[in-house]
Amino acid sequence: MKRVLLTLLGIAALGISAIACADPSVLRLATTTSTENSGLLGDILPRFEKDTGMHVKVIAVGTGKALRLGQNGDVDVVLVHAPPAELKFVAAGYGVNRRKVMYNDFILVGPASDPAKISGLKNVEDAFRRIADSHSLFVSRGDDSGTNKKELAIWKAAKITPHGKWYRAAGQGMGKVLQVAAELDGYTLTDRGTWLAYESKLPLKLLMQGDPRMYNPYGVIAVNPSRYPDVNYTGAMRFIAWLTSVEGQNMISAYRKHNQQLFVPMAITNAKSTHAAR
Repeated sequence: MKRVLLTLLGIAALGISAIACADPSVLRLATTTSTENSGLLGDILPRFEKDTGMHVKVIAVGTGKALRLGQNGDVDVVLVHAPPAELKFVAAGYGVNRRKVMYNDFILVGPASDPAKISGLKNVEDAFRRIADSHSLFVSRGDDSGTNKKELAIWKAAKITPHGKWYRAAGQGMGKVLQVAAELDGYTLTDRGTWLAYESKLPLKLLMQGDPRMYNPYGVIAVNPSRYPDVNYTGAMRFIAWLTSVEGQNMISAYRKHNQQLFVPMAITNAKSTHAAR
């Protein structure tokens, strides 16, 4: 009886081990809602899957949550847009082999009536001050995403602590926040890629752009296999290599909405690109 029990326990242990070990044919990617909402992943991932025979399981959340998934070893690779948080993630030993991938920029959109009178401004702090001073409705991501981190940094630089009925934290992804801002005639900070994907569906207008502080770079990081031996590190590195290759970078460069380029490749400077940072 004891021998049978030990055998059963051994089989169970093997089963648990098999479940814990990464499936080399599946890559778990934690990324931002902007890469999903903009349609970029839907455009480029099928090529990666065809080239490698792998299946990519996408978990689209805010940058903060994506990094926490990596920190817990629940994904194999992260694609996010908050460089200070990315560097901290790597320095703490949760990620390795960080590479720059692409960039776009943040913009301020809002109602056509523009009650805060921010249209045409070139200083994002001035735009935020006008919104706050006029108590014009502002819809925040409120989700610890890269966009939310940028927004909070701008409020801090403007020496404003946003609060009150005019400031709403949605706790949602970028596409949903744009929809909420449109429904409530509010302002919001968005990445340009998601805006271009949603622009034709919403009554909002692009009102403020061009401040260099609204630069928005994206990085890709493999989850550290030394800390989490069961992650699909080989798959993560294949993805990083492909995303930063000539093929991957050219596909990023070629992706368009309304005949406008959404993301500019960074890993290869001669990737085909017609976009200039605004």
